[in-house]
Amino acid sequence: MLPRLIDQSRSLPVYLEFISELQARAFEGEISTGFSDRVVLATDNSIYQILPQATVFPRSINDVVCIAKAVADPRFATIALAPRGGGTGTNGQSLTDGVVVDVSRHMNKIIEINADERWVRVEAGVVKDQLNSALAKHGLFFPPELSTSNRATIGGMISTDASGQGSCIYGKTRDHVIELTTVLLDGTVWQSGLISDEQLARAQGRTDLAGKVHRLVDSIEREHSDLISRQFPKLNRCLTGYDLAHIRDEDGRFNLNSILCGSEGTLCFIVEARLNVLPVPKYSALVNVRYGSFDAALRDGQALIRFGAASIETVDSKVLGLAQDDIVWEDVKRFFPTDAGERAVGVNLVEFVGETESAVEIPLKKLTEMLGTAGTANDRRGFTIARGEHEVSRIWEMRKKAVGLLGNMHGEKRPIPFVEDTAVPPENLADYIKEFRAALDKRGLTYGMFGHVDAGVLHVRPAIDMKDPDQEKLIREITEEVVGITQKYGGLLWGEHGKGVRSEFSPKYFGALYPVLQAVKAAFDPRNQLNPGKIAAPSEGQLLAIDGLTTRGQLDRTIPARVRENFDEALHCNGNGACFNWDPDDAMCPSYKATRARRHSPKGRASLIREWLRQLAACGFDPATSALAMRQSPSWKDLLSRARNSWAARRGGADFSLEVKEAMDGCLACKSCVGQCPIKVDVPSFRAKFLELYYSRYLRPLRDHLVAWLETLLPVMARMPGLYNLLVASSPGRFGLRAVGLAATPGLSPLNLRRELEARNIKLATPSALRSLGDHERAKSVVLVQDAFTSYYETGLVLDLLDLLIALGFSPWVAPFRPNGKPLHVHGFLGAFERVALNNADMLLALGNAGVPLIGLDPSMTLTYRAEYAGALHPKQLPKVMLVQEWLSTRVGTPPSTATGFEFRLLPHCTERTTAAASLKDWEHIFAKFGATLKILPSGCCGMAGTYGHEAEHRATSQKIYAMSWANHVAENRGNGRLLSTGYSCRSQAFLIDREKLLHPVQALLNMLQPVTNPGG
Repeated sequence: MLPRLIDQSRSLPVYLEFISELQARAFEGEISTGFSDRVVLATDNSIYQILPQATVFPRSINDVVCIAKAVADPRFATIALAPRGGGTGTNGQSLTDGVVVDVSRHMNKIIEINADERWVRVEAGVVKDQLNSALAKHGLFFPPELSTSNRATIGGMISTDASGQGSCIYGKTRDHVIELTTVLLDGTVWQSGLISDEQLARAQGRTDLAGKVHRLVDSIEREHSDLISRQFPKLNRCLTGYDLAHIRDEDGRFNLNSILCGSEGTLCFIVEARLNVLPVPKYSALVNVRYGSFDAALRDGQALIRFGAASIETVDSKVLGLAQDDIVWEDVKRFFPTDAGERAVGVNLVEFVGETESAVEIPLKKLTEMLGTAGTANDRRGFTIARGEHEVSRIWEMRKKAVGLLGNMHGEKRPIPFVEDTAVPPENLADYIKEFRAALDKRGLTYGMFGHVDAGVLHVRPAIDMKDPDQEKLIREITEEVVGITQKYGGLLWGEHGKGVRSEFSPKYFGALYPVLQAVKAAFDPRNQLNPGKIAAPSEGQLLAIDGLTTRGQLDRTIPARVRENFDEALHCNGNGACFNWDPDDAMCPSYKATRARRHSPKGRASLIREWLRQLAACGFDPATSALAMRQSPSWKDLLSRARNSWAARRGGADFSLEVKEAMDGCLACKSCVGQCPIKVDVPSFRAKFLELYYSRYLRPLRDHLVAWLETLLPVMARMPGLYNLLVASSPGRFGLRAVGLAATPGLSPLNLRRELEARNIKLATPSALRSLGDHERAKSVVLVQDAFTSYYETGLVLDLLDLLIALGFSPWVAPFRPNGKPLHVHGFLGAFERVALNNADMLLALGNAGVPLIGLDPSMTLTYRAEYAGALHPKQLPKVMLVQEWLSTRVGTPPSTATGFEFRLLPHCTERTTAAASLKDWEHIFAKFGATLKILPSGCCGMAGTYGHEAEHRATSQKIYAMSWANHVAENRGNGRLLSTGYSCRSQAFLIDREKLLHPVQALLNMLQPVTNPGG
């Protein structure tokens, strides 16, 4: 039986008192001291894990003022605070053992867009892509381009002075900050920007903290300008944090924002910003140059710079190789062909942008002519050209994913960030990287590289197993050597991603100026409470050390290796945060989008599972061995104990497993994480393993049993569909279903599939019948593998598919119905799932071995044969079942169609979109053969995946998820019959909420073969 887990770190009394003080001061945001929330916010995208005492989520500036004034109370002099945005930092910038102040959950409004004057005003929690989506309708954009742009917040970008692709023409974040609204530690709300000497004098005359910091910063500029000029390197990236070199601009105006941008939450709370924005370039082109060596790509960067590109990015073979296993590769592979069968070892991506076509084409032509004339000079292997926003953005998306893709290397050694954003003068980059690589090569390390050739910044992530104490020592060893190499070539250790824990090296780089930084910190934060130990510490304080904090590896190594291997789907999450994607029209991750709670994300759930496994290990409990034992034990065993435990839990009994269960319950099992997470964190898989163990301690609800065994029950219920439908539609029936936790229960189809098959002379497939077919018959035959939901709830759709196949000249067969087992897996009945899967697989293998292809209609159920079955069965036991479009696209000719010129729009199922992306192009190909156009719409989840939308407690959130994306698409296409959907659950949701009957693509194809006026109707 799963043990009770109560060995949790509780918040210190002074922090609980501080939280009570906030509540007494009418703090209106959310506050959490729950262990699960603290665990989830204990990591960012770095190697560290620091458990906070509490988390607060302010709703407004007034809430932030409340925090500042409360912490100013002498009682709370030891309280530490750390502002947090998207949590994408690679150096622990937002990690703290104090209070996390997370502005991303509520303070995320775009306040004002002034398109005429080209500026915007936003709250600090606004995500960069969210802002650019709103600006797009005005033809504007906020330019600093980050790989994490779909989850990085504006406040976080300002705090790290973020830059990225295109920085040589667009600059860094601070170059676009017009005005900041901040809350100082005395509670003063201050607006800062370029000011005249007269305005500066008025600010200096104030008696509050704002006056103090203006007096100090002005004196620093006047007294240390010569030293500042000598000490600060002349680099595109400059020194992040406390930018003393730009206290005054070229016109002599004072700007406090130069100190605040890049200050990493060590000086104040950034709550709002006014930013300048730029026109979106109307034209773009990207030249993808391939090389025989990575060194050649780096050295060629200098030759490419002179053509005036907006940006030049480089990617090595390691990243390209990993990209081929990711969903992103399907859209970009044609731009990276092999040369004589070999993949390029290095690639330079050279982008040209402009307001006119000629502004792009003239320099582009000069570059391509040079490349064509030079041939294989500089070890070039060839080039391709991408034109227009659609093509160019796909390649940049691959480049953006480079960070995460590196984390998906196989094995226990994974590339990690700790020396990954060094910057040197671009002309020194190739020689610098040669020494850098030598330092890694002599230690036998593998690594991936990518970065900004034009800016002299290269991201290098050595692969290290941090669970190994000996390998962990390499963090110190390599960092010290890289610091020396970087200084040798006139560069910086932190050129782009901020200092954070690496602030240890601030004195080495700032030299005589470091005491000046200490004075700045002391002026803003007299008691060293804001993100202490980072960038600068007061004279009596200490900077953090790169090997002085707890790392994730140190905690993970306490979990036995066999347990880590069994929960591999969670343990390799590196915190990159791709699951925090802002875009409502992106499938990842619906539960996070709806709740904005980090624990309801793949990263959050993976973090909780890691902690859960760690606590189980401390108890001496082996999850893998226990799960196998449970499957061999009668289900009624320990029933009384489980009942007592469930009763205690309902009465408030403490158990960390209960907190993990709450987070797992929010998962829709849509599998977007599997396809879109660069690490392939697979929440549905480790969720199922967790549920199996969880219910060894607690009673399963009756609903779980009903849903899990639904596939077995449906054939029986389908014998009396009228009676069943009357029951579920009646008031007593709905009340009973609600009583067991079910909602939105669908009715069975009145059609009897067996009778309809007989009417069409379609037979159930058997191995002997298929083997008896002649070659010509076999070539025209195909077997439809039934799934419970289309066969019994949408029988008409199954018949439409069969009619389509017949109309196209094929001879369809139907496999006898057997449960697929997917509902069993979703709810953690893993022993039963394996038995059902094996039984079904045996039948399907026998049919497939008869030489006739197998196809499935519902994508979620069909893809189970590739995912869940692969995790439960031996590879030789796996049947090959194709999605209907995968098979049809290779077989369909050019049928007679009445729909030439018609356009249809498709909303795929999440699982299909993210784990079988190539199959969506198959749909496009098929519709083109029919003379019609099919457009795949970007969309999020419908909210009905798995059984989530049928669970009473989740029904409201399910509808919220639907409203975020699907509702808009349905409204735009209401009643025209041209909006199609592949998922049974998706069509059900659209009908339940909008009463809109969406067609499946095969129904639209069937209509196109019939002489109808409206082929979508």
